Amino acid sequence: MNIMQNRVALSRRAFLAGSGSLVVAFSMHAPALAQNLPGPVPARRGTDNKKVDSYFVINADGGVTLYSGKVDLGTGHRIALPQIVADELGIAIERITMIEGDTHLTPDQGSTSGSNGMMRGGVQTRQAAATARAALIKLGAQKLNLPEAELDTIDGEVRPKKGGAGVTFAALLANQSFNLELDPKAPRRRPSEYKYVGKHVKRPDMPGKATGTHVWMHDFKVEGMLHGRSVYPPRPGAKLVSVDETSVADIPGVRVVRINNYLGVVAEREWHAHKAARQLKAVWEGGGIPTSSAEAQSYLRASGPRDGEQTIDKKGEFAKAWPGAAKKVTSDFYWPMQSHASLGPSCAIADVRSDGATIWTASQGTHKFADAFDGFLQLPKGSVRQIYLDGAGCYGMNGHDDAAADAAILSRAVGKPVRVQWTREDEHAWDPKGPPQTLTVEAGLDADGKITSWRSQMWIPRPTPKLPNVPLVGPELAGLPQTMGIATGSLFQGATPVYEIPNMETQLHFLRGAPVRTSPLRAPGKIGNLMAVETVMDELALLAGKDPVAFRLEYLKEPRSIDVLKKAAEIHGWQPRVQPRLDGKGRGIAFTHYKGNETWVALAIDVEVDKASGAIKVVRASCAHDCGQIISPDGVKAQVEGCIIQTISRTLHEETKFDRNQITGVDWASYPVLTFAEVPELNIALIDRPDQRPLGAGEAATAPVAAAIANAVFDATGVRLRSAPFTPQRVRSAMAESATKAG
Repeated sequence: MNIMQNRVALSRRAFLAGSGSLVVAFSMHAPALAQNLPGPVPARRGTDNKKVDSYFVINADGGVTLYSGKVDLGTGHRIALPQIVADELGIAIERITMIEGDTHLTPDQGSTSGSNGMMRGGVQTRQAAATARAALIKLGAQKLNLPEAELDTIDGEVRPKKGGAGVTFAALLANQSFNLELDPKAPRRRPSEYKYVGKHVKRPDMPGKATGTHVWMHDFKVEGMLHGRSVYPPRPGAKLVSVDETSVADIPGVRVVRINNYLGVVAEREWHAHKAARQLKAVWEGGGIPTSSAEAQSYLRASGPRDGEQTIDKKGEFAKAWPGAAKKVTSDFYWPMQSHASLGPSCAIADVRSDGATIWTASQGTHKFADAFDGFLQLPKGSVRQIYLDGAGCYGMNGHDDAAADAAILSRAVGKPVRVQWTREDEHAWDPKGPPQTLTVEAGLDADGKITSWRSQMWIPRPTPKLPNVPLVGPELAGLPQTMGIATGSLFQGATPVYEIPNMETQLHFLRGAPVRTSPLRAPGKIGNLMAVETVMDELALLAGKDPVAFRLEYLKEPRSIDVLKKAAEIHGWQPRVQPRLDGKGRGIAFTHYKGNETWVALAIDVEVDKASGAIKVVRASCAHDCGQIISPDGVKAQVEGCIIQTISRTLHEETKFDRNQITGVDWASYPVLTFAEVPELNIALIDRPDQRPLGAGEAATAPVAAAIANAVFDATGVRLRSAPFTPQRVRSAMAESATKAG
């Protein structure tokens, strides 16, 4: 299979030469000779995501080069997108070469985030291929003197459906571009015609990853590059008063870079840069964090600067229905700030020249950040080229873009390519955190045990819409121009139940900011919201005297919702029960129609709780998952498993700890994550709907995890956990409080 990526171990000049040769081969534009010009200005292609030619070209040998603005973050896009193109265009998948995330070569399809790699990127790619296929058939009809209805694209040729000689794609195009816009009405293949979609096809990157030969961002080298480190302040917002450069005079070849409050070092050897960053003496003053992690919940509700309120998803009259409820539940919930906790600290290389820049990065949003780098480097728009290389997991936006910005600042200062490798302390202390949230849910039942009213209230940082980038640490310290603000993702999604409830509303109480810098973290807001919604659904089921699964089914009308909930219960071997088991072993269930318009997920979980220590062990998890049409079954299953495992870690262990000076959890001891021994048995049921649009699997299965665990812990112990993470101490405290109330 020839599905390749732009990630081979080449020098910068050789890499650009290779990119240029692609453009020459496909008879593209004059800048094809860019590799012979001084500076980093490369050959370019069109990046308009509405143009067919932005997505792929037909090579002279009849092969296809696929260009994708969506990148493979371990998500399997590297095989799923070629599967789509191979089927839709009518060519063997072995003849497809893929280039991804290069801002001068690939279409601008926005960031790769959430589940939009397939839901949006895959759909766009399919539209481009279908449009191209229709155009090829039209050209073939003219060449073969046959009606279009009698022709099809097969194995890289337009051929008569009844058999006979055809004409190759390359011969039909004769090195010309398609010069077409994507046609949403272009006829697409029927699922019965698929050869690759919905089937297991081996991922091209796995052999290299399994044998240690895959080139990661951290492995990549550029000819003549130096090594850099940033010296961040001891407290956010601190000002740099003075620097003693003589403190690193004993380290060979070190150059100190100071720009306003930004401080960094550059050296020829990485160890010298690392040592200099540790050894450099600097005086800082001021700065700090407005609250601590211990005070964060009360800060969100009462102390933080306010930024307005909003009522959404209003249905019926909660205010009128609530007072008359026969039985009521009022529960408070808290989800903490969390690190992206990438196992490999962030890394990037930048080569900044007077007329442009090339950035090698593991960013999820190369096109977005190319524009941001144009801005703070004060270069003409479009001068920065970002090239994606695989890095450690992002899950929203970790420190990859900050490391790239550091590299760019240092490269511009010293006039050479600079590689910046963050340390573990950098990553945990300075990556933007998943935002905090606190909720109150009020829900009531009538005398017959039917839900009459529901109100969710949230205290959350306000997301800034259409923000070009999360403010990057290096440029902010250096005083370089960038769009300032806070980006969190749509934290309110999932706070409104998807169940049929007559009187309900969701109220949002916005903060102007967060205690420390934030960015979206996988399924931002949805895990905490589902923890609240699905915990309260279990509380209501108990008050109504009904089994949690049966109770939920009463309030679901949409067939796909019912299907996943029943399927999860079936594969888990769910036995109806009204009262909790209370013997230290429990099981819980939770359901989501993700964002109300994406993937359907139901998850059942078994736990064991050591009542003496308070430790929770997740023993088994059974997930039913409906993301519409499945492109790559193995890829979807891997994503669902990853969602569940990572969110078990976030639910049981993870919380960013900070005092009023700094982040205090900067290593794996103070910020623990799930261990291999803690991974439960996983049972995944994928519901394939080939006639429906693909909805993706990047994060939906994260949403019900915390709720299912909380409900299982109640079944095991009789206590409700409403603040994450569910640490042994919190479990012991909850059990002690419950015992006090019972006594």
